[in-house]
Amino acid sequence: MDDKELIGLYFDRNEQAVAETQRKFGGYLYTIAHNILGSVQDAEECVNDVLMRLWDHIPPANPENVYAYFASVARSVATKRYKMKHAQKRGGGETTLVLDELHDCCTDPDTVEQHIDRMALQETITEFLETLKPEQQTIFVQRYWYVCSIEDIAEDLGISRSKVSVTLMRTRQKLRKHLEQEGFL
Repeated sequence: MDDKELIGLYFDRNEQAVAETQRKFGGYLYTIAHNILGSVQDAEECVNDVLMRLWDHIPPANPENVYAYFASVARSVATKRYKMKHAQKRGGGETTLVLDELHDCCTDPDTVEQHIDRMALQETITEFLETLKPEQQTIFVQRYWYVCSIEDIAEDLGISRSKVSVTLMRTRQKLRKHLEQEGFL
């Protein structure tokens, strides 16, 4: 079943859409959730929540890029669950480490200015990513969007952990400089 047929099932309110989404994208959704949450049980519950959210939001949403849309929903649901679980304490784990790494590059996400400028910031970051070499883009996106560990990125790309770490450090420095030039910092 292709993506258009899958979205058609959602628009027809056919419950087979959920089963097909689970079959086709379940592993992908689970990986995103597990990378953020770090728990098998939480990741499995998160996938169920993602499926429910997709059912509730398609229609009216009609995503052109199903893969990216589903990833965005999974990331959003997992991040919300992570924040709820860690509201009282700031525990260890990959997500905290990833957010700490980016802390120096971005302004405080809770400020009013950040909220108002969110779309412009997203556009600026997208433009910045387009200036990077493909490998640098992949490393950056895997780390900061999919919350993959440095070890997983290195293994996936067949490069050393050291190269991944250095690439991330240099890319963060470039991003910070770019954001300063664009007036975000």
